[in-house]
Amino acid sequence: MTVTLSEKAEFHLWTFLRNSAPDANGATKGVRISVKNGGCSGYEYAIDITSKPQPDDLVTQQGKVVVYVDPKSAPLLEGVVVDFVEGVMESGFKFTNPNATDNCGGCGKSLKAGDSKPTGVPCS
Repeated sequence: MTVTLSEKAEFHLWTFLRNSAPDANGATKGVRISVKNGGCSGYEYAIDITSKPQPDDLVTQQGKVVVYVDPKSAPLLEGVVVDFVEGVMESGFKFTNPNATDNCGGCGKSLKAGDSKPTGVPCS
């Protein structure tokens, strides 16, 4: 499984992890990157903070950031590059996905992959 964080994405995620509330058990926090049914193209990307990996998670380390990916999302995230962009109109994480057969030009956080089954919901 290959998910790559750009230098900027790693920096922003690490800063967020470092400044978030500590885990009660002192466990190492990381980010769960996943693809879920939804979005305007059928699937949508998600990034969540977690200190509790699931037993079947794929785990990698990108610099100072631990990345967790569930097995269901892994095929759709193979080769993904996560970047952080800053601009006047919008700032946030940007996903470049070689598996995507279509992306939403409006929200930039939704994708279609192959003959994906989830039905998209128009952007708001």
